[in-house]
Amino acid sequence: MSYKEIADFRQEKIHSWLKTILPSADYKMEPASSDASFRRYFRVSQQDNTWIVMDAPPRYEDTTPFINIAEFLLSQGINVPKIHAKEPELGFLLLSDLGSTQYLEKLNDNSAMTLYPLAIDELIQFQLSNTADIELPYYDTALLKQEMLLFPEWFLNKHLNIEPPVFLEAIYQCLIDSALEQPKVFVHRDYHSRNLMMANDKQPGVIDFQDAVIGPISYDLVSLLRDCYISWPEDKINSWIQYYLSNAQQHGLLADISIKQFIRWFDLMGLQRHIKVLGIFSRLNYRDNKPNYMNDLPLTLRYVHQISKKYPELAELSGFLEQQPQIANIL
Repeated sequence: MSYKEIADFRQEKIHSWLKTILPSADYKMEPASSDASFRRYFRVSQQDNTWIVMDAPPRYEDTTPFINIAEFLLSQGINVPKIHAKEPELGFLLLSDLGSTQYLEKLNDNSAMTLYPLAIDELIQFQLSNTADIELPYYDTALLKQEMLLFPEWFLNKHLNIEPPVFLEAIYQCLIDSALEQPKVFVHRDYHSRNLMMANDKQPGVIDFQDAVIGPISYDLVSLLRDCYISWPEDKINSWIQYYLSNAQQHGLLADISIKQFIRWFDLMGLQRHIKVLGIFSRLNYRDNKPNYMNDLPLTLRYVHQISKKYPELAELSGFLEQQPQIANIL
């Protein structure tokens, strides 16, 4: 079957399932969103109620991590969707609706001064959660390295037809060492403006957390502040880092860590993430036929260039980027 035929078949299955779990068969269903995976989302309306249906084809997606993590985060007071019904064998979940407005749509110079502190407050609640109560994979050397290898394979080779330089191994090791020396906490792993919803005035709604791990404490903050979909001046980023560190330390996190040390962790963690993302965006285009992410390559690449210029041990990377005409054109 073609992709469309499979999608239509699954949509029929969703309707059959909804008729068994909703109060009546009189409802409306429309697309809500899709993401970089095989998952799709539909908004279901019935009278004054709305829900979100997650369609995660079991052949490609496992709903178990989402279910386990959602239940854990709800127990910690995090504003994530509640699961009202589930059919894991079919890959269907009926979730509470956190609204249709992403942070990204509302962020501007004025709103950012309120929205980012709220997102940081929620992030600290993630990091205070008792990870002993949930089994999650670790962001270990193997995973960190595996992610960065997407950069030479899909961005340099596939997208730009550039031979990867040998010094990348040393860069990878530098970034891995920095990540592993940080305190370990719950890491959402994609905590940014498209995965935060304008759910209420006090707490953003948090979605797309199924790939969570236990890992470096700076990871989610750099995902948020050096977002691949929106950028901010360094003075604003520094003020939000200060806000985060002050509040984290008040809650017993990072008690003996200086702002200088934390910013280094933050910068190098961001470089690891953005190297990975350059590979992921390119793979989404060439392998998965999702070209829209290519529009976000320039900002992501600028982050890589900015940080590689800042630290002497990364000078080979910044020089390499500047010497490649294909990359200079993107920058």
